[in-house]
Amino acid sequence: MRKNILILILSLSLIMGFSLAAITAPVTLQWNLGTEPPTLDPALATDTTSVDVIEQLFLGLTDYDDETMEVVPELATSWECSEDGLVWAFHLRKDVKWTDGRPVTAHDIEYAVKRTLDPATASDYAYVLYIIKGAKEVNTGEIKDLNYIGVKAIDDYTIQFALNHPAGYFPCIAGMWVTRPVPRWTIEKYGDKWTEPENIVTNGPYLLTKWAHEDEIILEKNPDYFDADNVQIERVHCVMIVEASTAMAMYEEGKLDSVGVPLDDMDRVKADPVLSKELTIAPYLCTYYYGFNNSKPPMDNPLVRKAFSAAIDRKSLIDYVTKGEQVPATTFTCPGIFGHVPPEEGIGIGYDPEAARKYLADAGYPEGKGLPEITLMFNTSEGHRKIAQAIQQMWKEVLGVEVNLTNQEWKVYLKTLSEDAPQIFRLGWCADYPDANNWLYEVFHSTDSENRIKWHNAEFDRVVEEAARESDSAKRLELYKRAEQILCEEEAGIAPIYFYTIVNLTKPYLKRTFAPMGGEHFRDWRITK
Repeated sequence: MRKNILILILSLSLIMGFSLAAITAPVTLQWNLGTEPPTLDPALATDTTSVDVIEQLFLGLTDYDDETMEVVPELATSWECSEDGLVWAFHLRKDVKWTDGRPVTAHDIEYAVKRTLDPATASDYAYVLYIIKGAKEVNTGEIKDLNYIGVKAIDDYTIQFALNHPAGYFPCIAGMWVTRPVPRWTIEKYGDKWTEPENIVTNGPYLLTKWAHEDEIILEKNPDYFDADNVQIERVHCVMIVEASTAMAMYEEGKLDSVGVPLDDMDRVKADPVLSKELTIAPYLCTYYYGFNNSKPPMDNPLVRKAFSAAIDRKSLIDYVTKGEQVPATTFTCPGIFGHVPPEEGIGIGYDPEAARKYLADAGYPEGKGLPEITLMFNTSEGHRKIAQAIQQMWKEVLGVEVNLTNQEWKVYLKTLSEDAPQIFRLGWCADYPDANNWLYEVFHSTDSENRIKWHNAEFDRVVEEAARESDSAKRLELYKRAEQILCEEEAGIAPIYFYTIVNLTKPYLKRTFAPMGGEHFRDWRITK
């Protein structure tokens, strides 16, 4: 009898223990970053992986509503613009703290903007702030005094920006990661190591509690976040699984809560009675493209670039390889962005095998004869590899050219593109804000962008500069149409391939949104299991 009672007590203890563990376990999101973030420093981030984590750690002056895409207050409570459109003032919340207890002030933003633009920081994204008075002059080293930059803390909770020209979209830029307040005292103390978990000081909805490089990141809810009561997910466990097939297997095993669908699984997912109900396919503000290094032979010849673009059968690629309802692209700026050129305008280079062969022959390489060795590089990904292999075959069949394929891990890949890009390389561009200025001027201007394609066209530069300053919407649209024509058709500086879609599986218990400009809002998501 005593033995039975003891067994009963032990059994009840175990049951209660498991129950208590379930009750006290933090609400956890299982998330795949897909790769190691190259950086968590807001001034240095250039990629979506880094920005996704930075979004959880640092607040911006503004943000976007995931449903309407409208600019909404975040760190700022309100803002106003001078009558001439050249001066913007943002008023800050007074209840936001750094994780070391200090208040977040306008001085932190002034420091952050000047730090991004300081040449010593070597920010590859500093150019997006060239709209600010003095920003370009300081960032390029023409002016040495950081105080020449048109940003100033008027008081502890008011930050003011002086611009070179009016821009109604400036509140979008003001909320980008490169302007987000960062802790000067921490950066000065720890230098390059300031973003490590043991050193970092942040102000967003989550804390960085672990960063095991190339393995995992753990984010914990910030109890001092000003809206902490409305943050339901208490922990975000981020893994860095590069292989899409492995991530898919983890999703099906219940180890991930949301995942992109690998190309090989698209047909199976659509046919599966369970998975098909968890599938979301929707437009996404990104463009998939191949960049040509315009400085490397034979891609320094526009006729060769035109040939390679015209030999890509974009529709077949989507129908038989990606299968995610993407839209063939012959221009760069995607639908949903002001300045997008609709397909019926006929701008760009579509699939035309006969024209492709003629372009190549006119360039002096009939049937590909005499061409030097050509390499296409992409960042390591099963999906990118399948797309590259399909286009490699198209180039062989249409042009008679055998192109070499190679790949690199994401962080190394970005460094290669900056320092010595191959003749052809894969990239995607996703909206930072919904205006073609962010797509054309800030990506391909010969001096005021990263200009990874090493392309210089005086007319293009002039047109996008004029569009940035122009206040008449109709005139701006015409200017952006001309810019697309130069970039994608006359010069074929790039080969746009398709406009992205979200192709995602999400567990029924996760109620999530999709951030239109990147930087997912985990703080607003809910787990109901």
